[in-house]
Amino acid sequence: MSVRVLVTDDQALIRGGFRMILEARDDLEVVGEAADGHEAVALTGRLRPDVVLMDVRMPGMDGLEATRRIVASGSAARVVILTTYDLDESVFAALRAGASAFLLKDVRPAELVEAVRVVARGDAVLAPSVTRRLLDRFAAALPDGAGPPDGLGRLSEREVEVLRLVALALSNAEIAERLVLTEATVKTHVSAVLRKLGLRDRVQAVVLAYDLGLVRPRPR
Repeated sequence: MSVRVLVTDDQALIRGGFRMILEARDDLEVVGEAADGHEAVALTGRLRPDVVLMDVRMPGMDGLEATRRIVASGSAARVVILTTYDLDESVFAALRAGASAFLLKDVRPAELVEAVRVVARGDAVLAPSVTRRLLDRFAAALPDGAGPPDGLGRLSEREVEVLRLVALALSNAEIAERLVLTEATVKTHVSAVLRKLGLRDRVQAVVLAYDLGLVRPRPR
């Protein structure tokens, strides 16, 4: 079945470009275009896309508020944040609100297509470079502490370890290699972490790990 995509951006030329890239693939279908957050929320409810490509900075309702409303509505649609800016607090807030991916608008077509597919499968996209900048930006707000932070009592020691590595943007394959486990076992641990903590995907796991101080920036 095709992945149904809603493209949201206040510039028609950008919406058209994304439409051309996505509809060139047999498994992707653009079901609508929105020019602002209000329209994105309305069309998400009406068209029920699998994935919403969401610009951050738009007149009227911006992408941050639109993301909040889409997630709060209980929609199954996954939100992919698109911006011309490398990283700022609004993007971090969008991830907190439940967005499942963060991409720059100059992303290569193949990367955009793969991100849509990954998010539609229920996973999340957050590049290691973005994770490092998130840590650097918000390091001052992270608490110090040697032991496991509060709020992780429902997880086993192994699951806490897996969560820490997920928060460092390691893939399942990389985590498996680091912990000498099979990828299937790592996937099981990740699923258990998400289920026990009531999280939608890996991005929310990363944000929670930052909030709890489970991960900190590496020394430069």
